[in-house]
Amino acid sequence: MLELFHRGGPIMWPLLVTSVLALATVIERIIFQLREKSRRDPEVVERMLTEVEHGRITAAIAAGKDSHDYIARVLVYALGHREKSLTNAFLRAAGQELRRFNRGLPVLDTIITLAPLLGLLGTVTGLIRAFGLLGAQELGSPVAITGGIAEALIATAFGLAIAITALIPFNYLNARLEQARNEIQDAGSQLELLVAGHGAVKIPEAAEPGGRPAH
Repeated sequence: MLELFHRGGPIMWPLLVTSVLALATVIERIIFQLREKSRRDPEVVERMLTEVEHGRITAAIAAGKDSHDYIARVLVYALGHREKSLTNAFLRAAGQELRRFNRGLPVLDTIITLAPLLGLLGTVTGLIRAFGLLGAQELGSPVAITGGIAEALIATAFGLAIAITALIPFNYLNARLEQARNEIQDAGSQLELLVAGHGAVKIPEAAEPGGRPAH
């Protein structure tokens, strides 16, 4: 592996940086997902909605106040700030939670795009080196020429391998983000139906990580 790395040329160093960054991001995100999954408490969310259904808003807030479930946190914040604007409170809390799920995804997205381009750059520099030897004294040395071509192929292979490897967790994390958005929206829809008889305003769709409502 070290021999291949050195034969790949100088472009292998930025490829190494991108691979380490991708690995660190994936590990951190997987740990985050496992922690959030372990903190899920549907019973608390159901209890909160039941209290809201009976008009006991204070009891609903108390039921979810100490919960680490992200849906419960959204409902607690929305109900706790309902006097000012239940709609804005729900959007703000949902956006904060979704930003936590979105963290790291732009990094992986950039690496998936950047790694093949770096590999392509290694291809170009390797071919330039190989063809540059055609007019040099090393013309009689096929090893020197093929060495440049090998450099090009190694860099390309590493760039593609990094992108393909990062693509799998990227799609998984995107799916988890969408699942979290749907779960928050579903809880918001239930909250809307339950508090409709208490003069509450309509709950909109959960905000995207950037703060805009999802369409």
